[in-house]
Amino acid sequence: MQTYDKKPYYITTAIAYASGKPHIGNCYEIVLTDAIARFRRAQGYDVFFQTGTDEHGQKIENKATDAGKTPKAFVDETAGLIRNIWDSLNISYDKFIRTTDDYHEAEVQKIFKKLYDQGDIYKGSYEGWYCVPDESFFTESQVVDKDGVKVCPDCGRPVVKASEEAYFFRMSKYADRLMAHIEAHPEFIQPVSRKNEMVNNFLKPGLQDLCVSRTSFKWGIPVDFDDKHVVYVWLDALTNYITGIGYHCGGESTEQYKKFWPADVHVIGKDIIRFHTIYWPIFLMALGEALPKQVFGHPWLLQGDGKMSKSRGNVLYADTLIDFFGLDAVRYFVLHEMPFENDGVITWDLLIERINADLANVLGNLLNRTVAMSNKYFGGAVRNGGVSEPVDEELIAVAKETPARCEKAMETLHVADALTEIWNLFKRCNKYIDETMPWALAKDPEKQDRLATVLYNLSEGLTIGASLLAPFLPETAEKIFAQLGTEKRGFAKLGGFGLNPETKVTEKPEQLFARLDAAAVMKKVAELFPAPKEEAAPAPEKKEEPAKELTHKPEVEYDDFAKLEFRVGKVLVCEEVPKSKKLLRFEIDFGGEKRQIISGIKAWYKPEELVGRNVMAIVNLKPAKLAGLISEGMLLSAEDEDGNLSLMTTGRDVKPGAEIR
Repeated sequence: MQTYDKKPYYITTAIAYASGKPHIGNCYEIVLTDAIARFRRAQGYDVFFQTGTDEHGQKIENKATDAGKTPKAFVDETAGLIRNIWDSLNISYDKFIRTTDDYHEAEVQKIFKKLYDQGDIYKGSYEGWYCVPDESFFTESQVVDKDGVKVCPDCGRPVVKASEEAYFFRMSKYADRLMAHIEAHPEFIQPVSRKNEMVNNFLKPGLQDLCVSRTSFKWGIPVDFDDKHVVYVWLDALTNYITGIGYHCGGESTEQYKKFWPADVHVIGKDIIRFHTIYWPIFLMALGEALPKQVFGHPWLLQGDGKMSKSRGNVLYADTLIDFFGLDAVRYFVLHEMPFENDGVITWDLLIERINADLANVLGNLLNRTVAMSNKYFGGAVRNGGVSEPVDEELIAVAKETPARCEKAMETLHVADALTEIWNLFKRCNKYIDETMPWALAKDPEKQDRLATVLYNLSEGLTIGASLLAPFLPETAEKIFAQLGTEKRGFAKLGGFGLNPETKVTEKPEQLFARLDAAAVMKKVAELFPAPKEEAAPAPEKKEEPAKELTHKPEVEYDDFAKLEFRVGKVLVCEEVPKSKKLLRFEIDFGGEKRQIISGIKAWYKPEELVGRNVMAIVNLKPAKLAGLISEGMLLSAEDEDGNLSLMTTGRDVKPGAEIR
């Protein structure tokens, strides 16, 4: 295999947004990048691996307020949580940057001023659609109309109309230059489908100038020459890739920066590829800096019933899975089950199946049999008996070819394919046991040297496989070497076979991965994550009682009734009002007009039940203030004498804004 003696290699993840605890889908990226970084180190590269947290923005300011904390206290806590999760996943990062680090904030201010002074940034005003979760602005033509509701083209959540003074970056100034770079460097955006999406959906239609400051919130890096503004999140967040390794705007950058920039690869999720392949390269062009060599937009790891979401209750966390299955089992699953381009799926059943089939049966069983037979037949000694037969040739050929196959897959970041190549070697070793039948050789005193050769070949195959496995499952690889009495082999020697000296296996082999009882695991899952309680069975029928006489309000003239305006609205947002036991806050679309309504129905409905539903409301009531929030209407509901309440909804689909007559 080729080695890269101390050649610089700079790899990054997207910095995690410090708004909460990342789920296993968020963690896939950091494990993927760690495997690539470890593999490059094994090849001989001088690797610098940077990750970190993105800590500014309106969403964090809102979450901190809801938590009763300052934004800085909130992100200090969340960044610490994220870093602890990365450490629990055995991530070998070299730098953990936080966008609240003093040096980063100072450089961002200098970058903003430089771009302003050279005319790339100008002051204007913004009116358009804003996605709060993604902190992204969109024009009328960019947002998607979904059942009459304007939604974000990236995440699919509702957007809100926004208008404010802002600074803008002249994106169109650099669009042709970026297009030329993409055409000249086909490897720049991977996979190719992501490149086609960026070119066809954004560059060819023409780039809009980008909003790079905000005035509607304060939790951000101040624009030092205009303190009403804070730097908008993407100019702040993206520049971490250069500030973290010593870029100095307007001054002499560090030797580390000169050594490692441009980055070899930014590993990011496919949902933020636009920011990394359009905005980020253009920022760098404006600064006069080189562009990263490659941006890899990986797919998503989805829960079995769709994208993970707290509101859907289908979120799996890394620490939970590690407690169930062990660290390297979780690493193996997320690395092996994720295709290069398409989304992967994680479920409890799939985890159990993969651990039993690959980790317990193929690898664990192979190591256990090899160590056990070495102890049983030779007191633990492993030596080359020097008696070869034709059956050995295929095993040796596979062992010699696997490193190059693995390396070829990793060159294009096909990590799952590299793992498959390693497992093909382990499977071939298992087949070799069945072909050579060591237990039969052991019965013949004249076959002892042949038996020794067979066990030696198995030890060699496992050593080569474990050396290749180390970047992906580092703890497991070390356990294999310890049990075999061998050492990790350098990549320069991985193409050889028969390099181990005489060794001695451990007397008490440890089971690498226990075979799981699916029923027992799922029982434990059910205990930890109980299903929502089913509705109680209907009460026994009561004897019919005489109907109670209804009481009525005074009669009114039709003209009085006609003054009330009743309309159908579609619920865009529904959430609990902080510190209120009764109130829910609604954002409702009444046919192009959006209103906020506060309703005291929290005892009867969960917020997530109501999003997307059509409701009926009176929309011409005088606005009222409830719990400090303005309510611009009243929802209609029915309540019986027992206090059971039901919102009034439409029997058939009608467009938001339809008048109720």
